[in-house]
Amino acid sequence: MTLDRGSPLALTVLGLLVSQPLHPYGIQRLIKQWGKDQVVNVGQRAGLYRTIDRLSEAGLTRVRETERDHQYPERTIYEITDEGRATLRRWLDEMLSTPKREYPQFPAALSTALLLPPGELGAALERREQALAAALARLEGELEEESGLPRVTRLETEYLRAVTEAEARWVRSILDDIRTGRLTWSYEELMSIAAERS
Repeated sequence: MTLDRGSPLALTVLGLLVSQPLHPYGIQRLIKQWGKDQVVNVGQRAGLYRTIDRLSEAGLTRVRETERDHQYPERTIYEITDEGRATLRRWLDEMLSTPKREYPQFPAALSTALLLPPGELGAALERREQALAAALARLEGELEEESGLPRVTRLETEYLRAVTEAEARWVRSILDDIRTGRLTWSYEELMSIAAERS
């Protein structure tokens, strides 16, 4: 079995295994400890186990040993293979160089936002603006905490900050347009336009 495409979680698992062999719990702990859970979903340990199984089936990782300790459950320790190292480099190059079309929830919701009256959309976007401001403050705090580290270790946090800041700026501009009446619509008006174009 070969994996043509890597998921963010698969990429991160291989990346962590480059430095040392680890068991799944250790991988999950490091992802959270190093703040990688901002860009990789490890909330469900079952997803991590499935990813590790897929990587092993594809020959990108292998079992190094199984630890047995009467205080803990049996732990399987994985290591990266030579094929895993080559695949990791290929995935890194592809993910860094080629923008991928992704389908996040927010643009999907915006595409259907016309079903809400302007006031309801405005109220929802105000709550989003507050959440973005909190996220931005958290990211700025993390960047400050990490300021003593080499910049390359903070690139994902810098990126998330820039994207969050841009989104917050855009949301504020839409809110301003709704508040001033530059952006307004009615469901009836939109249905009339849709009927004319059918």
